[in-house]
Amino acid sequence: MADRSFLNWPFFEDRHRELAEGLDAWCADHLHVDHSDTDAACRSLVAMLGQGGWLTHSGAGEGESLDVRSLCLIRETLARHDGLADFAFAMQGLGMGAVSLFGTPEQRGWLDKTRAGRAISAFALTEPGSGSDVARTATTAVRDGDGFVLNGEKTYISNGGIADLYVVFARTGEAPGAKGLSAFLLPADTPGLEIVERIEVIAPHPLAHLRFNDIRLPASAMIGQPGRGFQVAMSVLDVFRSTVGAAALGFARRALDEALARVKERQLFGAPLHELQMVQGHIADMALDVDASALLVYRAAWTKDMGAPRVSREAAMAKLNATEAAQRVIDTALQLHGGDGVRKGFVVESLYREIRALRIYEGATDVQKVVIARAALDA
Repeated sequence: MADRSFLNWPFFEDRHRELAEGLDAWCADHLHVDHSDTDAACRSLVAMLGQGGWLTHSGAGEGESLDVRSLCLIRETLARHDGLADFAFAMQGLGMGAVSLFGTPEQRGWLDKTRAGRAISAFALTEPGSGSDVARTATTAVRDGDGFVLNGEKTYISNGGIADLYVVFARTGEAPGAKGLSAFLLPADTPGLEIVERIEVIAPHPLAHLRFNDIRLPASAMIGQPGRGFQVAMSVLDVFRSTVGAAALGFARRALDEALARVKERQLFGAPLHELQMVQGHIADMALDVDASALLVYRAAWTKDMGAPRVSREAAMAKLNATEAAQRVIDTALQLHGGDGVRKGFVVESLYREIRALRIYEGATDVQKVVIARAALDA
C-alpha cells in the first residue's frame, strides 16, 4: 500500500486529505477500463471522471481559482492507479487552462462541458519546426473582416483526433517573436481542420498531427488579449507544470510499492531478496527519490496556491526532479523484478513505458534547467 504519511505535511489542509483519500478509494472501485482501444478508453475515462465529480477540479468556475495542490494530488493518485486515467484528467485541465484563466463568459460554456466530462479538450501549442521554442510559432491567424483566418500545423497534440475543441496558439503579428502570438478556441467540427496523422508512441495515448486550412474564426474565438498568447500559454504551464511532476511521483510511488512487494516475497540464495544489503541500498535510494520529489512538487503547488503570481522556478524544479527521479525509481524496480520486469502484463513494464514521455512534454528536462539557471542568475 502506498505511503500516505505525506498527507500530514503542512502543505495540505483537511480538504486536500479528504480529496486524496476519497479519490484513492474511487480509483480502486472504478479504474478497470480496457485499454486495448486507446481512443475508446480515453473517452470512457473522461466520462467516468466527470460523473465521479473529479473533473470539477480540472478547471476554475466563475469567480474561482485553480487549486494546484488538488490538481497535483489528483494526478499523483490517478497515475499510481492508471496512467491513462491521469492523462485523461490532465488534458481536461491543460486543454482548458487558458479558458479557466482568461476565458469570456461565452467561452466558459465549454468549460462547463469539460468539467462534467461531456466534452474533451486539447492544448495545441507544439509545432513541427519549433518544439520547445514557442517564439518560433509559424501558425498564423490573419485578420479578415470581423474575424481571423487560421493556417498552419501543430504536432504531438494530446487528444488530437478525439477532442471536441482545441485551444490553438497562432501568430497574429502584433510584434515579432513571442510578443506576436494569440490564443484561440477552435471547435473540432470547424471546417478546415484536418487530422493529418495519428501518432503512435511507446505508451499509447491519443496524439495527432493537425493542419489548419484557411479556417475562419470569429473574433469571439480569441482567448485573452491580442498578442498576449505567449503569456497565456506560460500562465497555463506555470499552473500545470507542477502537476506533471505529481504524475511522475504517482508512477514512482507505484514502482516502489511493486518493488517492495517483489523483494519481500522473492527468494534468492536461500533467503528473501530484501535481506541483501545491495537490495536494501536500492530501496533506500528509491524511497529518498520519492520523498524528495514530493517535497518539491507540493512546495511548488503550495507556493502557487498561496498567491505567488508566478512559480516558474519552483515548478521547473518540481517537474525536472520528479520526472528524472521517477525514471530512476522505475528502472530500479524493473531491475529488481528480473526478467518479469520486461514482460507485458507486469506493472513495472507499463510504468517504464509511461514515464519516458514526462521528461519531454510541457518543457523537456534541459529546458527546465535553463529556467532554473536563469532564475538563479537573476536572483
